[in-house]
Amino acid sequence: MTLQFSKYEGTGNDFIMIDDRKLQFPANEQLISKLCDRHFGIGADGILLVQHSEGYDFGMNYFNSDGSPATFCGNGGRCITAFAHQMGITGITSRFMAADGIHHAQITENHGSVMIVELDMQDPVIYSMDKNLCYLNTGTYHVVKFVDNPDNIDIIESGREIRYDARYEPHGTNVNFAKLLKKELYVRTYEKGVENETLSCGTGVTASAIAASLKYGGNSFYVNTAGGRLFVSFTRTENAFKNVKLTGPAKLVFEGTIEI
Repeated sequence: MTLQFSKYEGTGNDFIMIDDRKLQFPANEQLISKLCDRHFGIGADGILLVQHSEGYDFGMNYFNSDGSPATFCGNGGRCITAFAHQMGITGITSRFMAADGIHHAQITENHGSVMIVELDMQDPVIYSMDKNLCYLNTGTYHVVKFVDNPDNIDIIESGREIRYDARYEPHGTNVNFAKLLKKELYVRTYEKGVENETLSCGTGVTASAIAASLKYGGNSFYVNTAGGRLFVSFTRTENAFKNVKLTGPAKLVFEGTIEI
C-alpha cells in the first residue's frame, strides 16, 4: 500500500499528516512507531489523521511517536488546521472535533508554506498549585515546574522522574520546566509518548502560561521554546481560565509517499 503524507512542523514539533477521511489508514502501534522513526521511517513526534466528523469540518485523531493514542496536541492542532486548509477542506476558519472536545481555529496569516494559526484551547482544569509546581490539564496532563534555569536541568532524567511519579498514575504526565524572564516564559518539555524532550509542546506551552498566571499574574504570555516562539492568551476570572488561545506558525516541510 502506498501512503501519501505531508510533513508539518509547529515550532519544531513535527508531525506526519494523513488524509484519512476514507478510513483506510491501518492505525496500529507498530506501523505508527515505524513511520515516526527518524532512522527507518519518515520521522516525527507523532501522526495526525484528518478524519470525517459529522457536523464539523473534520475530526483530528492523534498518535504519539510510540504508537499510543493521545488526547490533544496544541502544536498538532495548529498544524492540522493548516493541512486541512491546504487540502481545501476549510477556509481561513475551522471547527473540528478532537479527543478532548471541540476546537475552533483561525489562520491569521498565510505565507504559502507557513501559516500563522490561532487555536482555541479547552478551558484548563487545575488540580494543584504550590509555590513552584502546578499540575493541570490543558487538553492533556501537564506538570509545570518553575526553576532558576531550564538549561541547567537534565530534562530526560528529571522529566522521567516526574512523568512516572505514582501521584500521576495511571495516565502519567508531561513535564515542563519553566522560567519567567522579562515578562516572557522560557520552557523546556519532556513529553510522554515521545519519552524524550521535544523542541516545543503546544499544550505544555499553554499549561506553562496558565501556571505563570497563577504564580505571577497576567493574562497573556509570549513563550520561547527551543523550536520557536508562541503566544498564549486567555481571560482569567477568580476561579477559572476562559477563552484560552494558542497562536504560532505551522509550516509545511515536505510532501511524499511511502510504501507500508
